[in-house]
Amino acid sequence: MPKLKPILLTIGAIFACLVLFVSLVAHRLLGVSRADNSHSGTIEVDGRTREYYVHTPSGYTGKTPLPLVFVLHGGIQTPEGIERMSGMSAKADAEYFLAVYPKGTGRVNTWNAGACCGYAMENKVDDVAFLRALIEKLEKDYSVDPKHIFSTGISNGGMMSYRLACELSDKIAAIAPVEGAQDIPCHPSSPVTVIVFHGTEDRLVPYNGGSTSFQLGPKRSDTPVAETVAFWVKFDGCSPTPKREESTEVHTDFYSGCRAGTEVALYAIQGGHHIWPGVSMSHNKVPATDLIWDFFAKHPKQ
Repeated sequence: MPKLKPILLTIGAIFACLVLFVSLVAHRLLGVSRADNSHSGTIEVDGRTREYYVHTPSGYTGKTPLPLVFVLHGGIQTPEGIERMSGMSAKADAEYFLAVYPKGTGRVNTWNAGACCGYAMENKVDDVAFLRALIEKLEKDYSVDPKHIFSTGISNGGMMSYRLACELSDKIAAIAPVEGAQDIPCHPSSPVTVIVFHGTEDRLVPYNGGSTSFQLGPKRSDTPVAETVAFWVKFDGCSPTPKREESTEVHTDFYSGCRAGTEVALYAIQGGHHIWPGVSMSHNKVPATDLIWDFFAKHPKQ
């Protein structure tokens, strides 16, 4: 037992380097950089100074209410890392929406998604309160369309997106978790559109659930993706029989006929690992960022 902690720290260091490397690769491939239209900010929540930055699309004037997309970094990742990996700022420029990159807490940046991860979970940081307060601040500082507020993120950020759908469904119209897990009791107050991206060979957040090969904090057992999808299909009142499409790269299920104009979709990346689909190291051509925005744009809050 005394040797376990050093081993976990070593694994954590390796994973941190992997996330950084992938982010840098995505940065080069996508040509994403912090530009003049990225604006840093802070907000005080529960006695903590929380950080974030907003990417406003080119030509933003503040005269027209725009959709807002939270892009939540993974554990050990940075807001800049997920911006580069996802290419969401370039997408914001092309489609004219606000891309917002909040920062978690702790020395290695984590979110309290309920059952994960690290400092944020262990110290009971109220990240739901932070993101609710941030929405309110952004609605004052920018021109935001309140019916078009969305959240995506990878890994721990995907988990946090699930938590927002569970606990902030009065504000969030749709979520797009990437390689995340919904490991908490979920009691939304209204329907939420959900589009899930998950690799079938993910070892860090297993597709079929169960224990993981990497822990940031106490040991956890992740919920199977199928169980989470079934939860949202039932809660949103969708038809239980999906429209299915299959290719060598991805199997998709689309659940329609849901309440309040919502929809549930699953992109099961065949052989996919713990990485944003479509980037070079993913070894697939699933255009996750494009698909996420298209899905968001079609599903405002009703």
